Amino acid sequence: MYDSHLLRIGIFYDGNYFYHVSNYYCYAHERRSRLSISGLHDFIKRLAGRFEGVEAKFCQIVDCHYFRGRLPAMEANARQILLNERMFDDILMREGVVTHYLPVTRGGEKGVDVSLALEALELNIFKKFDIVALIASDGDYVPLVRKLNALGTRVMVLGWDFEYIDDNGNERYTATSGKMMNEVTYPVWMHKVIDGQDGRFDAGEINSLFVPNNGRDSSNYTPREDYSAKASRNAAPADDSYAHSIPTNYDEVQPESSRGTHYSGSDPDAPMHTVVAQTPGVRRCSRILQLKNGYGFLSNEPSPKNLFFFWEDLEGLDFNELNVGDVLEYEIGENERGECARHITRVSSQADNL
Repeated sequence: MYDSHLLRIGIFYDGNYFYHVSNYYCYAHERRSRLSISGLHDFIKRLAGRFEGVEAKFCQIVDCHYFRGRLPAMEANARQILLNERMFDDILMREGVVTHYLPVTRGGEKGVDVSLALEALELNIFKKFDIVALIASDGDYVPLVRKLNALGTRVMVLGWDFEYIDDNGNERYTATSGKMMNEVTYPVWMHKVIDGQDGRFDAGEINSLFVPNNGRDSSNYTPREDYSAKASRNAAPADDSYAHSIPTNYDEVQPESSRGTHYSGSDPDAPMHTVVAQTPGVRRCSRILQLKNGYGFLSNEPSPKNLFFFWEDLEGLDFNELNVGDVLEYEIGENERGECARHITRVSSQADNL
């Protein structure tokens, strides 16, 4: 028992994983809100107190570190994401989080897991944390967990399992390593907590994990009883409440009134849709015709097929701020299903035209 002694907590973020999870709750989950850094820290302190039998006032975060790959400033500026990165840096700074950025190369993000593991182990040796909390999912962290266990440090992992849709409209699944969760002292399945499947937490505690939405009070949110992410890598979905929104064919989810008539087959007299040649790098403007969970469709005249876009291609705006009728500017790109909009900015909103 730590009745009168401080319980020292160190927190270590795999930043890319945290960003991915936060985007899921912002764009794909019915909450439509990002995770709150301060709310998450308060949750970890309360949870540590419950696990250790310690009053909340004796549970303190004494070190917090965030690791992620980062684009060069010029490239981030060109993609119009530099301001958003700085704003998030300000949030981390206010919460006392030390940032560790590694360069992103053409090969992608490299070395984050190694850097996090080495920093966590070294700081634990010198500062002797009582609990190390990891916001991470990769099984590569198992050796770190075992070393921390050997040093007598309890390890807490906040893990999520959920389905989502990638920019090609394909179903994808994010899972936390079961092997890692089996090694830690305090495994916490956050998707179950947030969706109301863990009876230890009330609605107020769950709502405090999220940033209040603009004009939308998350305190009124009640988890749907039938909504469930998969609890294990091989489990079947509990229902189709999320999977039903996954487009297997873009034509299936385009508005009926805006689909063009085109036929395929050997009939030489059958009408064919117009193929419009696109010049790479040329900017176009179109109106939003339909918005779904993290993706939508733009008018694409004179082609009868509407143009797909995904939230990750938005630059300088949030998907949840968009409305049907907004005018977007973009470049034509491609994914594995065909043409799509890339490098998207907003020219005007539907409200401006009223």
